[in-house]
Amino acid sequence: MSEQNAQRAAADSAASAAGELADRLIESLAPALELLTIEFGRRLGLYEAVLARGSVDPLELSQAAGIHRRVAREWLEQQTAAGLLDVDDAAAEPDRRRFMLPPGHAAVLLEPESPAYAMGAATMFSGTASAFEAVVAAAATGEGVSYGTFGAGVRHGLQQLNRPGFVSDLDDWLAWMPDITERLRDGGLILDLGCGTGWSSVALARLFPRAQVVGVDLDDASIAEARLLAAELGLGGRLRFENADATDRRQLAALTGAPVDLVTIFEALHDMNEPRQALEAARAVLAETGAVLVGDERVAEAFGSRGDFLERLNYAFSVLHCLPATMAEGTGTANGTVLRPSTVRAWAADAGFVNTTVLGIEHPFWRFYRMDG
Repeated sequence: MSEQNAQRAAADSAASAAGELADRLIESLAPALELLTIEFGRRLGLYEAVLARGSVDPLELSQAAGIHRRVAREWLEQQTAAGLLDVDDAAAEPDRRRFMLPPGHAAVLLEPESPAYAMGAATMFSGTASAFEAVVAAAATGEGVSYGTFGAGVRHGLQQLNRPGFVSDLDDWLAWMPDITERLRDGGLILDLGCGTGWSSVALARLFPRAQVVGVDLDDASIAEARLLAAELGLGGRLRFENADATDRRQLAALTGAPVDLVTIFEALHDMNEPRQALEAARAVLAETGAVLVGDERVAEAFGSRGDFLERLNYAFSVLHCLPATMAEGTGTANGTVLRPSTVRAWAADAGFVNTTVLGIEHPFWRFYRMDG
């Protein structure tokens, strides 16, 4: 091939790559905006109004939800164009069209303990976007952006995404630790680090009705909501929540008051500014035959180009939320969302654990580790 032909081929290849990337960016805009319209519907109770009436026209939705009729009509049409709602007669006059939820969609949008519930994707996206300007500004200083700055969107988005698994699958996860579960059925003590708004701790308390559970989190708002949840569910006698530092072994020992049979850390280790110290503190309060269960991101074993869906998803969350939130906690380890098995093993070894085992638990987003010793 002549030099001229090689240059032409290189130019054609670059033009093709540019076109593909441009198409990808434009195509990404629609689903991103649709997530915000879904969160719009959640916050205003629009899906509940549609479901409660079976079908609605714009005026009925407007009256039921307390929003302007024109806004109601536009949202109904947009949701139908996006495939989230159905319409009885698309050719009817705009204000006479009736809209309804297709079969199965209520489980995804309205049933928070359904395995199919995915509203958290929209809520989490809105919360992440709400702090975008702060994240951009903090990039120059490295000071990070505090978790609280992301507001209820991230706090509740995490709850919505993880609650179905805690409620439905926790017993299957713990079945991989039969020695621990056997002990906890007779009582014992569980420490849930990074408990957020409390659903992981609630699920543990329900699974082991004779055990005591202590949930710990740094976020004041999360702990306040968790305490309300425990009281509402009548679990206050066996379940309590504390605003505390997971890296402070003395504080954890004071809160538990006895050796702990199981320490759990669900999707929180990667967010800790001092993960080794947190694991050291967990090990310090463990009973001699106790263990730690970590559930964290199921990413690739090693970094590479052109990552798969999970790699792309976790790196994006890392840039926009997890990394800045971790950096805001101090000058320790800023790992970000992408927590690889080799890193977990290294942290556990540094913390003094003799064995770290990847459990064979099937989960679409998490990898599970047991730590002993």
